[in-house]
Amino acid sequence: MKILTHAVLLGLLAVPGATAAFAQTSIQRMDPALDRVIAPGTKIEKVATGFIFIEGPMWKNGKLWFSDVRGDKVRTYDPATKKVTVILNDSGGMKNAPPDGNFGSNAMVTDKDGSILLTRMAIGTIERMDDHGNLKPFLSKYEGKRLNSPNDLVFTGDGALWFTDPPFGLPKMDADPKKQLKFNAVFRYAGGKLTPMITDLKAPNGIGFSPDGKTLYISNSMPDMAVYAYDVGPGGKLSNRRTVISYPGSAPDVPDGLKVDSAGNVWTTGPGGVRIISPKGKVLGQIKIPEIVANIGFAGDGKTVYLTGSTSLYRLESKVAGEIPMYYRK
Repeated sequence: MKILTHAVLLGLLAVPGATAAFAQTSIQRMDPALDRVIAPGTKIEKVATGFIFIEGPMWKNGKLWFSDVRGDKVRTYDPATKKVTVILNDSGGMKNAPPDGNFGSNAMVTDKDGSILLTRMAIGTIERMDDHGNLKPFLSKYEGKRLNSPNDLVFTGDGALWFTDPPFGLPKMDADPKKQLKFNAVFRYAGGKLTPMITDLKAPNGIGFSPDGKTLYISNSMPDMAVYAYDVGPGGKLSNRRTVISYPGSAPDVPDGLKVDSAGNVWTTGPGGVRIISPKGKVLGQIKIPEIVANIGFAGDGKTVYLTGSTSLYRLESKVAGEIPMYYRK
């Protein structure tokens, strides 16, 4: 497959024409086991709209936090009032960032002290943010070199922070003069030490772990469009990479964010919408909305599911509780 340019690869996530393939909202049952995850007849509701390209949903203190990547803002959605609030402007760290690139913030996760760790793609950092949008440095370098463009992140049961570091926030991707690392990586941060655990993927993106912490899932956006699984050993050592799902190179969008629910099912975004895949690798169902889905967030008791579409936020209910982050705040 020809490697797409930065503008084409990730720009298609926000351009109007890219949504043409998604004509309707639907939940497609591809295996009877889907009924144990999503009840038949479940409806998908659009709850907020008017954004440019939203990502990184996280539930905290009764609100859904998310990044408007191309709007360069962190926002919250309050389901009780239906109010959307801007928490942080210039969220990616670049002043007056152009709206045709991925220069905003992306994923968020709550730390043990209740603060939020936020990936800031334009400046290649992870920073600590309070509930009012005030920021403090956290991670920005590996062996003295700036990180590429931290994208998605998750804590594991041992307190380690894992995150993906593709080149998406660099204007020229891997060819950008600001790129200092010779690789794109999946990093593990534990005990004050930052370690690259995967360095052979071109564009690691979404990240999640099985409920027992023994399996790591990573989506790779290009050139091989796939979701991979790895066995996780002591100290986070990885082995036995295998393909969970792969997509044709001609697909109109790319594998992006993913989450793993409490039953071990992988909810992964990519061409065709959200696929729900059992721990054994069987595709149970597919969720489609009239936009490309970039990520998934579980809210409240874990059974409310939010989807970040290109310009809108959608919601549905699940029978299975979703991923409960290490330092969850209801």
